[in-house]
Amino acid sequence: MKLEKCVSGFGREIAKTLGLVAGIFLCAGMGWSQAPASGDLNHVLAQLDSAAAKFRSAKANFQWDQFERVVESTDTQAGVIYYEGSGASARVAFDIETADGQPAKKTIVYSNGVLKFYQPQIDQMTIFHAGEKQGRYESYLTLGFGGSGSELKKSWDITYQGMETIDGVQTAKLDLVSKEASVRANFSHVTIWVDPTRAVSLKQILYEPSGDTRTAYYKNIEYNKKISPSVFKIKTDSKTQVIQK
Repeated sequence: MKLEKCVSGFGREIAKTLGLVAGIFLCAGMGWSQAPASGDLNHVLAQLDSAAAKFRSAKANFQWDQFERVVESTDTQAGVIYYEGSGASARVAFDIETADGQPAKKTIVYSNGVLKFYQPQIDQMTIFHAGEKQGRYESYLTLGFGGSGSELKKSWDITYQGMETIDGVQTAKLDLVSKEASVRANFSHVTIWVDPTRAVSLKQILYEPSGDTRTAYYKNIEYNKKISPSVFKIKTDSKTQVIQK
């Protein structure tokens, strides 16, 4: 299903950008020939539980690649991501700096069930309210940073696909299938490469039934370092156009 069909009233620019944020607020089989022992998965999930309890914050450079199979085209956006807290207390900021190699400043901030998307070029702020679906949206957010193994098990059927080294870090490769049919209609499955000792993700791929994919890469991760409160605030003025969703 195309993203534009899921989001009534969205402009293509907004849909494309927010579609790369793990499907948040939008649309609420890479198998191995031999499955590893279930004890391996249980060990990874236990590591994530322990790491999530210690998680405070993270900062990383990101690259998002959205591949459209029909036209064999990939759109790429890059910038910096900030995470602070976890679960219901989590807040996240995305500073998008480039799109397809060209300057393209945009800011996304999520906190307390509200997501704000700011486009400075047109001085427009679009605000989305999670409402009763806040828990579901936050389950997507914690796929990246700070999520526990217990939280993953609540929302996803998980297949452990072994350990892989990414940028010198040993990561657990986990394939996730949502337990909700409405989510599976838009994402057949999600594969994440997570450092279970820090509860941080280095790579994610979201697979759509259409054959389109959304891939996220995270590099230069700064773990549990102080983050300025200013990164979670978007500066606007009286001329800023505000759209409520």
